[in-house]
Amino acid sequence: MKTRLGQSLRRRLALYAAIVMLLLNVVVSGFVLWGVRNQVATINAHDTSSRVLRVLLMVKHDRLPRVLPSYGLDGVQVLDPSGRPLAWTPNLAGRPQQTTALPHPNQANDSLPHVCDLPAFPGSCKTVVALIAYQPDGEYRIFAYAPSVPWYVSSKVLLFQVCVTALLVTLTYFGVSHIVAKTLAPVSSITRRLAEITAGGDGAMRLPVPEHDDEIRDLAETGNRTLERLENAMRQQEIAMQRQRRFATDASHDLRSPITAMRTQVEDALLHPEEADWPETARQVCNSLDRLQAIVTDLLTLTKLDAGAPAAREPVDLGELVNAEAGRHRARRVITSVQPGVVVTGDQLQLVRLLTNLLDNAERHAEEQVLVTVRRQDGEAVLEVLDDGAGIAPDQREVVFQRFTRLDASRNRDAGGTGLGLPIAREIAAAHGGSLTIEDSDAGARFVLRLPAATA
Repeated sequence: MKTRLGQSLRRRLALYAAIVMLLLNVVVSGFVLWGVRNQVATINAHDTSSRVLRVLLMVKHDRLPRVLPSYGLDGVQVLDPSGRPLAWTPNLAGRPQQTTALPHPNQANDSLPHVCDLPAFPGSCKTVVALIAYQPDGEYRIFAYAPSVPWYVSSKVLLFQVCVTALLVTLTYFGVSHIVAKTLAPVSSITRRLAEITAGGDGAMRLPVPEHDDEIRDLAETGNRTLERLENAMRQQEIAMQRQRRFATDASHDLRSPITAMRTQVEDALLHPEEADWPETARQVCNSLDRLQAIVTDLLTLTKLDAGAPAAREPVDLGELVNAEAGRHRARRVITSVQPGVVVTGDQLQLVRLLTNLLDNAERHAEEQVLVTVRRQDGEAVLEVLDDGAGIAPDQREVVFQRFTRLDASRNRDAGGTGLGLPIAREIAAAHGGSLTIEDSDAGARFVLRLPAATA
C-alpha cells in the first residue's frame, strides 16, 4: 500500500506533469523560434542590403566593374535595363537572373528571406535582396544572395531552448513529486495505521489526523468516526457475549436444580414403590415443575427484552396501576400513597409485570408491611416500593439486579424466587427510558422507579 500510494502514484503524477510541461515548452519554443527567426531574417535582409549598397553607388557613378567582389555574400549580379547580366561575382559569371519573384512592382528595395533551389545554388536556400538603380537609360537591377536563416536560427539558440526545456521539465518532475509526496504523507500514515489495526495491533482504533484542513483531514475524521462506531459495536458485542456466557451458565444451573429435584423425588419413590406416598410425590414434582415453568417464563421475558421486542405505547396512570395491583397481594399488608394524575407513556402489561415483581420481592422479605408511593417529581413519575425487612447492604444493591443472583438467607426466606424478577424489572424500566435503583432508607429495602412523565 505504501509503495502504491507513496511512490507509484507520486511518480505517475510527476510524470504526467513533466509531459505537460514538455508539450507546453515545445509549443512555446516553436512560437519563440518562429518569432526569433523572422526577426533574424529581417536583420539578415537589411545586412545584405547594406553590403550591396556599394554596388548601387557604383552603378550611380558609372564605375561598375565587370567582376564584383563578394562582400561576404554568396553572390552578386547586376542586370541592365534589358535584363542582360552586366556585372557579377565569379560564381555568377554570365548567369541570367536567378529568380523572377523579385523585385515586386514599384519596389526599389525588396527581399525574400527564404528562396530554395535557385539555378546557381541547387539544394540550398538563400536570402535574396533586390535593389533598383534608376538611371537615365533605365532601371538597373542588383541582386544579392546570402545564406538563409534556418528554422532553428542557430545551433546556439536551439541548444538554449533544449536546455531550458530540459531544466523546466526536470524541475516540474521533482517539484510535483515532492509536493505529491508531502501531500500523500498523511495517506501513508493512515494506511500504516489501518494495517496495524487490521493486524490486531494494540491501542485504540484511531487514525492520525493531519494538521491541515483539507480533504485528507476529512477522510481521517470520517474514518475515525467509522472506527469509533465499529469499536463501540465490538465492545457491545463482547459485553453481550459475556452476558450470554454468564447467562447460559446461570440458567443451566437454575434449570438443573428443579430437574434434579424431580428426578430425585421420582427415584426415591421407585426404590420402594409399595411404601411411597405417590400423591405427596406428585405434589412435590408439581412444585418443581412450577418452579421450572417460572424460570422458563422469566427467561423468555428477558430474551424478548434483550431483543428489543416492540412494546405498546399508551398512556398509563401509575396510581391506578398501583391501586389495582396492591389489592391482589395479601401475603403482607400493602399500604399505598398515590398522587393522582401521574401518567407515563408505555406498555401497560410490561409495567404491570415490573410492579408485580417489585411487590413479590418486597412481600418475600417484609416483616409486616409494604409501602408503595407514587408521585410526580421534576418532570418524572416516581414509584417507590419500601418493605420493613432486613434491607440490602449498599455494596449489594447492584448485585441483586444481576441475573440469577441470590443473597443470604435473610433475604431469601423461601425458594419461590427465580432470581430473574429484579433483572426483568430493571430491563422494563430501561426499555421505557427510565431507571430502577435501590436507595437509602431507615429500614428495609427501598426500590425507586423513575420514568419520564407524560405531558398533559
